[in-house]
Amino acid sequence: MYEDVKKKLRGSVAPVVTPFKEDESIDFDAFRSLIDWHIESGSHALSVTGTTGEPSSLTVEERVEVMEAAVKHINGRVPFVPGTGSTNHNETLFLTKKAQELGADAALIIVPYYNRPSQHALYNHFKLIADAVDIPIIIYNIPGRTAVNLDVKTLAQLSRDCDNIIGVKESNKDFEHVNRVLHECGRDFLLYSGIELLCYPMLAIGGAGHISATANIVPDKVAEIYNAWEKGDVKRALDLHFELLPLNDVLFKDTNPAPLKAAMGMMGKIEPVLRKPMALPTEALQKEIKAVLADYVQVASHS
Repeated sequence: MYEDVKKKLRGSVAPVVTPFKEDESIDFDAFRSLIDWHIESGSHALSVTGTTGEPSSLTVEERVEVMEAAVKHINGRVPFVPGTGSTNHNETLFLTKKAQELGADAALIIVPYYNRPSQHALYNHFKLIADAVDIPIIIYNIPGRTAVNLDVKTLAQLSRDCDNIIGVKESNKDFEHVNRVLHECGRDFLLYSGIELLCYPMLAIGGAGHISATANIVPDKVAEIYNAWEKGDVKRALDLHFELLPLNDVLFKDTNPAPLKAAMGMMGKIEPVLRKPMALPTEALQKEIKAVLADYVQVASHS
């Protein structure tokens, strides 16, 4: 079951930003342009309203609108994996059901943030959602932002008890942990890197791909890491890994997606606007971002 989905949900799943206009309303024209650009650049699948899409700054209604706009514009060209998780169980359930109704290929569901559930509570949360839907689920474990780590044993139990929990996005710097995910959940379990410097290493242990914010800057290169690895061109994959290291570093000197949106503004892709309480990086960091960015892409002259 879900074998077809598992085969196609591999590679670079680009986590698209939510562009805002200067008045902080959603810029759907820019959003559709970004979708086209990602697909033309070779991103293997697209995600919206994950961490990079500022979901906690969107209303539930806006999250639905973003998902609807994405489904309509992607139009089946690549797989679609919206982020449907939140700190609220019923809200997560509602958004996950909506993703299923819209025909998404899978739902990306974050470990609830701020309220720090126990492992027992996390199991119940994900089990109840998985049982209530038929859509494949990829759990999103990002302890640096949620303040709780989903233990490997909890994840393994969920993968055994819920056929539709097919993978995990691990934004976990503990590489021992991610090795144990595949050992405990099975090597056919889809493991995605959510940490830029682990995109290549996770492929080496059998990962399915990566969900990397940097794909919003150089979608072609982030996708090519996976393509090169799949072709057996280890040298090319490794070269790209190190080529992107300075860019990955500068994009995380402030909280994602603040540096990312500043950089995309410099590229002329979006208005560099975040919703409060988020804000653009300091002027000093923006200068640093611009200097690094110029080594990878054309920076708009007015930025």
